[in-house]
Amino acid sequence: MNEERRAPYDPMPHGPAEVGVGPWPGPWPEGDRYDARLLAEGDRRNVVDRYRYWTLEAIRADLDTRRHDFHVAIENWQHDFNIGTIVRTANAFLAAEVHIVGNRRWNRRGAMVTDRYQHVRHHETAADLAGQLHGDGIRLLGIDNLPGSDHLETMALPRRVCFLFGQEGPGLSAAAREVCDGTFSIAQFGSTRSINASAAAAIAMHAWIREYADLSGDAAWRGGSDQKSR
Repeated sequence: MNEERRAPYDPMPHGPAEVGVGPWPGPWPEGDRYDARLLAEGDRRNVVDRYRYWTLEAIRADLDTRRHDFHVAIENWQHDFNIGTIVRTANAFLAAEVHIVGNRRWNRRGAMVTDRYQHVRHHETAADLAGQLHGDGIRLLGIDNLPGSDHLETMALPRRVCFLFGQEGPGLSAAAREVCDGTFSIAQFGSTRSINASAAAAIAMHAWIREYADLSGDAAWRGGSDQKSR
C-alpha cells in the first residue's frame, strides 16, 4: 500500500499526513494577533498549537516575553550547513539571541524558517561579539576539545552566558579562543575525534535548560493539542 505523501518539511514522521490545520471553522476570532490569510486558508507552518493562525509579529512578541538568558554564537567562515540547524535548536530552547560571526550570509536551509522567530545578530569578528556581550554582563564560553577545557558535565554554567561554536572540522578559530572567557568540552568515549557541531550545540543548550529553565508551569511544550490557541 502506498504511503500518503508528506510535506518535505514535515518534522513529525509519525503524525498526520498533512502538517498544521485547515481554515478556521465558524466565526473568526477577534484580535490583532490573528492573520486573516491564515484563518481563511489554513496554517501549515511548523509552529506549536499555541501559535496557530497568529501573525509572525505576534508570535515573536510573545516569545520575547519569556526568552531565556543564554545566547548562542556560531563562526561563519565557510557557510557551514550546521548553522541553520543550530538556529533551529536555539529557537526550540528559546535562546535570547543567535549571533553569526564572520560572513553575513549563512546557510538557512537547516533553520526551516525558525530564524523568522529568533533574533539573529551579525558580528564581523569574534572581538566584536565579545565586546557586546561583555558590555551586557554576559560571559562568552567556547566549545572545543582543547587542553584545559572544563568538562560540561561537571562545570557550573553561568546563567547569563553565550555559547560560541566554531566551524565543523577546524573548530574555534584562534581569534575566537583569544576572546573567550573559557572553553568547555563534551565528554566522548568512542573513536571519533569530535561530534557534529549542531549536536554539540544542542547538548550545551539543553545543559542550560536543565539547570535554569522553569518546568513547573505549562510554558514548556511537550506535544499534544493546546486549546488555548483558540
